[in-house]
Amino acid sequence: MSGKPFASAADLAPKEQTLEVLGDGVYALTAAGDPNVGAIEGEDFLVCFEAMATPAAARGWLARLREHTDKPVRYLVLSHYHAVRVLGASAFDASVIVAHEHTRALIAERGEADWASEFARMPRLFREPETIPGLTWPTLTFSDRLTIPLGGDRGDLELRYCGRGHTEGDLVAWLPRQRILFAGDLVESQAALYTGDAYHRDWASSTLDTVAALRAEVLVGGRGAVARGREAVDAAIAQTRHFLQVLQAQVAAAHVRNGSLKEAFDAAHAALAGRYGGWPIFEHCLPFNVARLWDELSGVERPVIWTAERDQEVWSQLQGS
Repeated sequence: MSGKPFASAADLAPKEQTLEVLGDGVYALTAAGDPNVGAIEGEDFLVCFEAMATPAAARGWLARLREHTDKPVRYLVLSHYHAVRVLGASAFDASVIVAHEHTRALIAERGEADWASEFARMPRLFREPETIPGLTWPTLTFSDRLTIPLGGDRGDLELRYCGRGHTEGDLVAWLPRQRILFAGDLVESQAALYTGDAYHRDWASSTLDTVAALRAEVLVGGRGAVARGREAVDAAIAQTRHFLQVLQAQVAAAHVRNGSLKEAFDAAHAALAGRYGGWPIFEHCLPFNVARLWDELSGVERPVIWTAERDQEVWSQLQGS
């Protein structure tokens, strides 16, 4: 088959990881467009945010974190169900694994299929996949908000559900005292969006409105650089909203005129590539983004489950020539 290499299968070069100290006992690990992770110190424990794709990959992150703190991990917080975010959980030896209640349901419904799909799409992230013991299951879930007291004078960590967006069950982790937000994949900073399991209209409107209303001063998105300062935070949220709005406008225009899925993809690509085409995972994600949005416009309320086979079919149809 001619065309672009499938998804991120050809992206095999290692990415430089950077550990950033965002505040007293608040850490983020970024890696040139790979999924971001973080950690927050409590008085005598750690809360880790995201688990990476495999235990082997997670152990590399934890070794970096141990240069700053030796506190045990009490809570592991999962922003959503995607395999690259959750399958490394066993490395943390966390007492509690926290996720939104919708995330637990999505793991039960489509976790196995998503694992196979993401492994084929992003093989580099699955370092030593044989170390994965199986699906990651949350041990604590919530519907709206969950507060974790950090102890001493460290304040609270608030886990919040802001509405449907990147998936049906995304949560954010908010430190109101420090005004630091771990937004997961609801916001990307200088990285393209994956919307293959998204609720585009909710995400671009009420969900991002709720995120913006927190008025964070530091924001760690799902991928890309840490946004520091109100102007940078607002820009990251605005970029995310703009991407979604342009994508919706182009695909909807093709849909309403009874055009084809390929025509919708080509229009979206032309409209977005100038601004976002050089950003991480743009080419990888766009076919899956367009396919999900097309379904949504056709009345398919919940995302169709991605399988390795369906991935290849959509890729061949939209990026294969």
